[in-house]
Amino acid sequence: MSKKQINSQEVKVLPNIKSASKRVLVSKKKALQNTITKSALKTAIKKCKSAIASNDESASAVLSSTFKSIDKAAAKNVLHKNTAARRKSKLAKALNAAGK
Repeated sequence: MSKKQINSQEVKVLPNIKSASKRVLVSKKKALQNTITKSALKTAIKKCKSAIASNDESASAVLSSTFKSIDKAAAKNVLHKNTAARRKSKLAKALNAAGK
């Protein structure tokens, strides 16, 4: 069984306790996953904004998929629920304004 090593440049103080070293590895893994989720969310929002700006017919479909991405990020605590609601509201308002 291979033991994962912690690089001294990754943390300020190297942990001596086994559980503490595990927490360093777990937090690093979760931070990476959060970064991936945030990046995917930003991409979805950009696609939605560009679809709304170009008056694309599929803008409402793109909006619903973006809402799904925002809700997933809020469920995983990557975004606060109020932030998620605010972003969804802003996109829906933009779509309604473009439709008029």
